[in-house]
Amino acid sequence: MPAEQQLAGVSDLFIVAAVLLYLAAMIGFALELAFGRSQAGSAAVPARQPVGAGVGSSGGPVDAPAAPVAVEPPNWVPRAGWLAMALGWLGWAANLGAIVTRGLAVDRWPWGNMYEFVVAICFAAVTAFLGTQLRQNVRFLGAFVMVTAALGLGFAVKVLYTAAGPVVPALNSYWVAIHVTAAILASGLFVLAGVSGILYLIRGDGVSRLPSRADLERVAHRAIVFAFPVWTFAVIAGALWADKAWGRYWGWDPKEVWAFITWVAYAAYLHARVTAGWRGRAATIVQLVAFGCLLFNLVGVNMFISGLHSYSGL
Repeated sequence: MPAEQQLAGVSDLFIVAAVLLYLAAMIGFALELAFGRSQAGSAAVPARQPVGAGVGSSGGPVDAPAAPVAVEPPNWVPRAGWLAMALGWLGWAANLGAIVTRGLAVDRWPWGNMYEFVVAICFAAVTAFLGTQLRQNVRFLGAFVMVTAALGLGFAVKVLYTAAGPVVPALNSYWVAIHVTAAILASGLFVLAGVSGILYLIRGDGVSRLPSRADLERVAHRAIVFAFPVWTFAVIAGALWADKAWGRYWGWDPKEVWAFITWVAYAAYLHARVTAGWRGRAATIVQLVAFGCLLFNLVGVNMFISGLHSYSGL
């Protein structure tokens, strides 16, 4: 068997390992979240307890606010969280191994089709989570990011899989390393923001195992602030590549149009926060609309609409 085919097989095995490790990490994060300390929301209602008899008009006990009772989590909960982090890093390494061995097998940048592109975005999303965790405690997002990455890799294998091989001449360009890499990095951060936004809408105002809405909104906003200029660069680099490949910067190709729509949607989110002071639910809804545009641009356009980018393996 040629060495290229062997490397491609190793890449596929790395994908399987990454999925299993991400799922195992998800279980650990879920256990920590389920049995860890509950957190109060922005509008938590305090519990009430009866106090001194004869105070009320009827002579009976009167309800008065009681201090919340802190319930200490079991001793194994922190260990589950740290084990989940270790498994997450191992899954990240397996995901990276899949990308590297795929690149060696095809002797090019390993994101020349939708399968390779989605695998790279899953890697970028996990990288965004793990990198953020190094600066602040965001383990509360671990279960949701890991299951998103595992489902993304499963979708890539089951629906988008393309055998290792050469790509069309248009993709044999150094612009792949510039334009597509920037799009992957930005998409990974947008996924982190999208997960945070979905949890924001799910979370109620009372005591919950989920983090506070303020924490979720802060994580999402910081991820978008960092990702937006990277996505802007990706759009500009794509226009420059289009001029080199097709002799024009803009041609209203569906991929180009939806990349620009995604840019406008995230720009609207940032603009609304800065100028109109939008916060909370309204801003989160705008952010999730932009996230939906991103997902359709990354996957839907290639699956359902024909265009100059239809060479991506589907």
